[in-house]
Amino acid sequence: MELRELRYFLAVAREESILKASETLYVSQPNLSRQMKHLEEELGQQLFIRGSRKITLTEAGELLKKRAEEILELYQKTETELSLPVTEIRGDVYIGGGESYGLQIIARAAHVVRSQYPSVKFHLFSGDVGTIAEKLDKGLIDFGIFIEPADLSKYDYLRLPLADTWGVLMRKDSPLAAKKYITPADLRDAPIIRSRHSMGKSIITDWFQRKSEELNIVATYDLLYNASLLVEEGVGYAVGLEHIINTSGNSELCFRPLLPKLVSHLNIAWKKYQVFPKCCEIFLSRLRELL
Repeated sequence: MELRELRYFLAVAREESILKASETLYVSQPNLSRQMKHLEEELGQQLFIRGSRKITLTEAGELLKKRAEEILELYQKTETELSLPVTEIRGDVYIGGGESYGLQIIARAAHVVRSQYPSVKFHLFSGDVGTIAEKLDKGLIDFGIFIEPADLSKYDYLRLPLADTWGVLMRKDSPLAAKKYITPADLRDAPIIRSRHSMGKSIITDWFQRKSEELNIVATYDLLYNASLLVEEGVGYAVGLEHIINTSGNSELCFRPLLPKLVSHLNIAWKKYQVFPKCCEIFLSRLRELL
């Protein structure tokens, strides 16, 4: 299986047509058809369902599409890193993480690096803990930011100094907005919008003093901004982290911390025995100095 075949495969998957893909790739239609047939024979799997109007992917094809995108992304990343002159400090630093006020320290370290080495670029990816761990394990990002609780046993990591406070995002005209803090009893029968990352985590479940299935969970979210839109429409109360949504000024929303108080620390992690390009080494060095 060659990189060229993977590129051809992704073009066919994207265009849903051998003819259209051949036109975008500037290869002949018969040649492209042979390449795709060879790929199926090599893998021993049917990758396409060839319909009269369009081509769709089989379950095996969908899996190959996901893996091919990851392989080509990692190849491009590696090629870029190896093409840089040894004496020149430039390159790309890839960081993934969820929404958190604690990322300020990461931004500060990035600024320090950029002020010294303007050719270094930073790329931030948002996602839940599962997505970030997967990208980190596959080498698609250099660093992952994990909000506790998270299993970091297979990584090297640093704890960041800023901690996130858990609370409830709600409309200012909601009944609970008059309270200074929110207790488990306040949310006993309330419609709750909860982070998928926090589902099943002991730190949140213990605070509620009830199992998740006993709560009135009406929606779940990955990013709190999306949850805030549900809150604005009156769908429910979003349990999340402070400082992510701006509730000042004319905002219809407000944030109330939990009681008993609940905080989560952040860690920046990377693969053990990781061999970093120079720009990532410098970033990690500057971050250690700030810490």
